[in-house]
Formats: sequence, C-alpha cells, structure tokens
Amino acid sequence: MERRDFFKKGTKAAVAASVVPMITTAHGGPKDIVYNRDTDKWYNLGSGKTGIPNRKKTADYDVVVIGGGAAGISAAVAAARNGSKTVLVQDRPVLGGNASSEMRVHLNGVNRLKNGKAERETGIIEEMLLLNRFCNEQEAYTVFDHVLYEYVMREPNLTLMLNTQAIEAVMSGSKIKSALCWQSTTEMLYTLNAPIFIDCSGDGLLAATAGAEYRTGREAASEFNETFAPEKADGWQMGATLLMSSKDMGRPMKYTPPFYAIKYDYKKAHPKRNIAGFQNGIWWIELGSDDDIIADYEENRHRLMGYLHGVWDYIKNSGEFPEAENFALDWVGSLPCRRESRRFIGDYIVSEKDLTEYKHYPDAVAFGGWPIDEHIPGGIDNITEPPTHFHYHFHDLYEFPFRSLYSKNITNLMFAGRNVSQTHIALSSSRIMATCALMGQAVGTAAAICNQKNTTPRQVGKKYINELQEQLLRDDVYIPKRPAKDPNDLAKKASLIFASTTSSGDAKLLTNGISRDIDGKINHWMSKGLPAELQLEWNAPIALSAVEIKCDTNVNRNIMMRKDSRNDELFTNGVPEEMTKAIKIQGRVNGKWTNLGAIDNNQTRLIKFKFNSTKVTAIKINITETYGAKDVKLFEVRCYA
Repeated sequence: MERRDFFKKGTKAAVAASVVPMITTAHGGPKDIVYNRDTDKWYNLGSGKTGIPNRKKTADYDVVVIGGGAAGISAAVAAARNGSKTVLVQDRPVLGGNASSEMRVHLNGVNRLKNGKAERETGIIEEMLLLNRFCNEQEAYTVFDHVLYEYVMREPNLTLMLNTQAIEAVMSGSKIKSALCWQSTTEMLYTLNAPIFIDCSGDGLLAATAGAEYRTGREAASEFNETFAPEKADGWQMGATLLMSSKDMGRPMKYTPPFYAIKYDYKKAHPKRNIAGFQNGIWWIELGSDDDIIADYEENRHRLMGYLHGVWDYIKNSGEFPEAENFALDWVGSLPCRRESRRFIGDYIVSEKDLTEYKHYPDAVAFGGWPIDEHIPGGIDNITEPPTHFHYHFHDLYEFPFRSLYSKNITNLMFAGRNVSQTHIALSSSRIMATCALMGQAVGTAAAICNQKNTTPRQVGKKYINELQEQLLRDDVYIPKRPAKDPNDLAKKASLIFASTTSSGDAKLLTNGISRDIDGKINHWMSKGLPAELQLEWNAPIALSAVEIKCDTNVNRNIMMRKDSRNDELFTNGVPEEMTKAIKIQGRVNGKWTNLGAIDNNQTRLIKFKFNSTKVTAIKINITETYGAKDVKLFEVRCYA
C-alpha cells in the first residue's frame, strides 16, 4: 500500500466522523477537504499581534495505543511498564469504554462458569478494579472515570490524549508510519509516529484505513464447522445497547414520554425480555445491523433513545408495574454500547470449536469463559424472540492465542478487544471486557518486546513467545496450563522454604509456577493465624534487589462495580478481606536480619519490593494484617538479583 498524503487527498474516514474542518464550495465534496489555517485571521489583543494558530503537532513514541477502554488501558500500561514510551489515544473525555459513566456496563469477565463461580482475571485489569474498591466506596460511575484516569496518569512512561480520535494511518508499504489524530477540544491535528501500533478502539478505524484485512457479519456454519452459526453467511452484527437507571423518589412521580418515544408492548414480547430489576437498567434495549453497523450508528442511536423512553413509558404508565409509581429516571445513556463491528484477520481465526473443545495453544496469552452469548438479529425490533441465546456455558477456561492478536497483512499492527481475529460466534463469548483486558495486557507486553528486539509482532509469536508468556506470568496474568519457568527467579533455587505456621497448602508450592488454586489442586500456602512468617534459605549468599509476592484476592469472587451493589458469595462491593494489607521483608546479611522493605497499606495482589542490591543467605517475609481474614494466603514468591 502506498503512503497516504492526508493533506492532499483527505480521508473518507474523516468525512464520516466529521472531525476535520472543511472549506467547501456551495456544493462541496471530499476533494474540498483541507486542513489549512492560512485564512485564520487571529488578532490577539493581549499581544497586539496578528498570527496563525499552531494547530498541528508531531510526536514520536515507541507504542501508539488507540482506544481507552479496558483493553486499551491494559495495553498502554503494559507497554509503558515494560519500557516503551507509550501514548494512549481515547476519543471520549473519559476512560473505560463501555464500563465508563457514559455507558455503565458491568465490567464482566469469567464470572459465569457452569459451577456458578468466577475464575477472575488478575494482572492490570484487577489492579484497576481493586483501586476502584479503595477509592470509590460509594460506587459512583463518574468517580470510576476518575479512578481510571488516576490509574493511567500515574504511569511515568505513558501519555494520555483524551477527546482524540485516530482518523487515518500513514503507510509505508505494509507498515504504519504514523497515526493522524484529531483532538476536538484543541482543534489540533496530531501526527503520532511509532514503530508499533495497537488498535483497541473496537471499531478499528486506524486499522481499517491502514488496509488491515477484516470481516463483518456472521460466518456460515460450514466455514469453521460451528454448531451455533447460521447455515448461510450473512451481515448481521450484534446490537448496541442504550442503558438507563431510575431512583425511588419517595413520592409518586409522573412521566411523560418525549415525542420520539417508540411504543413498546410488553405483552407481545418474549418472556425473557424481563423488566424486573428495571431500577438498574434494561440491557436488551439494543439494535444491530445487517450491513454497515458503523454507518448506521447515529440512526440506531436515535431509535434506541425512542425505544428506551417507550419501555420506560410502559413501565410507568401501563399500570402493569405499580411498584414503579415512585420511581423516576435519574440517568439516561446517550451513547449506545457496541458489541460488534469489524473483526480483523490475524494469522489465526479463533472459532466456536476452539472454545468449546478447550483447544490448547502453545502461544496462549489470555483466557476466557463467559458463555457463548449471542444477541439476536434485529434486537428490540424483534421482540417475539429472546434477546440473546446462551448457546453454551463453559465448565473450564478456554485459551486465546497470540496469533489472533496481530494483523495478517500489516506488519506492525496489533489488536485487543472485540476487534481481534475471531468468528462472530467466538466473539459472542470473548467480547466481555475483562477478557479483552487480558488481550490488551498481552499485546502491550508484546509491543515492548518488539521494541526491545527490533522485531515485529509475528516474529514475537514465532521466536519470543516464551519470553512474552514469562513476562505476562510475572506480571500476574494467569495462562491456563502454562506454569511459570523463569530461569532468573532465584526463589526457585532456594534450598529451603518454610513457614511459621500452616493451615493449608505448603510453603514449597509458592515456587511451583502456578499462582492460583485451579483444576481442584492447591497451589498456595496459608498461615494459621496472624502474624505469620515465611522464610527462604540459600546454601550460599546471593545478590538480591527485588522480591515479588502474589497474595490472595479470592479470584472466585467478583470485584467489578455493579449497579445493584451485590455483596454475597459471588460478588463483593468492598476490598477482598483475604488480601494482604501489612507486610515486610527482611534479609539475613552476615548472620543478622536487615530490613529490606515494608508496606502498611497494600492495594494490589502482586506485591513488589525493590531495594539496593544486597547479599543475603535468607529472606524472611512477615505478614501482620489482612483486610479482614484471620489467616493470610500466598500463591507465589519470586526473588531477583
């Protein structure tokens, strides 16, 4: 593909998005689009000078990440932490994507296995959700926006650009040279240069303008031997949803629908279109498309607003829901939450049987387990059908391969989220945000390796997949059936590991490379009471500068924010009580114990201690407090020179 000259040719994408200023004739067209400020007659009273505003900037990075949802945040943070100068470009004023205050979707993950339990994601996505539990006890979605903002902004190697959309890729052959980005609040056109680009935007405009191969719609069952796919391929894509919430005002509240409300008849609807729990929103007010779901977005948004008010009118004024008499809408979404649009093609396309048959990949970097949850064609236009088909419930985790997270034909482009290389049916499960976040951490880490090795994502998959997996495991990502084997981990070389007390597990299990109890097997040590001590011994002195510990946050209990603020066996609306709060590290130097570090208010599962290189013959880990549990449980200890 030839390099695109944005300023001469313009861009169809920019026209569609209406983001580039236009100077047109009376009957203008795409050829009239320019970005020329020469006629900007700025007279600055403060300086007394006339000039032209500078509205073009160029910046160089190691990694450009497009899209600030769960996947994009995870990708950007992972790349930055692993040494790449990174920029995160988000087209909204807030982070979080579908989980933000603009949309308010529960940030689900693997929390609906057949046994009813979660098998929660750890790593960067857990750090975000835990930070929210510490900083947002009131569970306010607008505060969650700011929690995510803090989480991103505190990374020293990461730049955040809000209100900015990537509108065009500048190409050199099969490689992206730059992303042209329009920041609406500053009228600024940015040229962002980098060797690696990651598109986590969902719709994938940058990737599409780069010429990355993609498909939309539903595959025929015969193409991938899928049980739940239609007999013939078609263009249907799962719908976008518009949410709302209501509040009990303590007195009767009237409701008059707007003129654009679309009448909704609950009596003609399928019984699974359940209105119970209307206080927290109704997830099936959705519309899809059998053609160009991106081009249809604004039309669908308007119709969804009509349907939303039509459903609320039915709840309030039909007489069928007397319990709604005192309720009023207290928040109404204006930005529909998308489920599906472009799916870009990688070296491998994940399909239904890969999930249901639990295929094992040597290049696995993420996992999933949400049911195959396919929302029906037509959405709320088709009320006689159930709003979704839960085709399949998983009893175990499935793996997701790295080969599906980079472009088949654009050499320096990766993806994470709902736009990765998979079929429509596979997407019906893997589109869940926490699963997308695991993909994000994987590609962000891979991007850093690309920069370190001066190579491409495909070559990372072929030559450096072990290095990628080991770094993900070290950074607290769980990869099914892939224990950690880091040769640099000095804890594995300890001659002795023992604890002051043990109520379950064994201290020796802390170096077995598996950082959770899984498949019915124990991989932990748990104390009998607090305080508790754990000790590692080496036969000869070793130089030590880092100790990393994975504590217990109960991955079988969900911690995402919910509108109903559930707090039961499956959900917690607070900090996990099992989590380690106060911990300190000592090293034995010349026969005497020396303090190496202490944390009094730990807020992460992966606890890191860094200190000046010290020669020790042993370390002692002392835990004095959790967030409520009477015993402490650890899953891994690592030591590095």
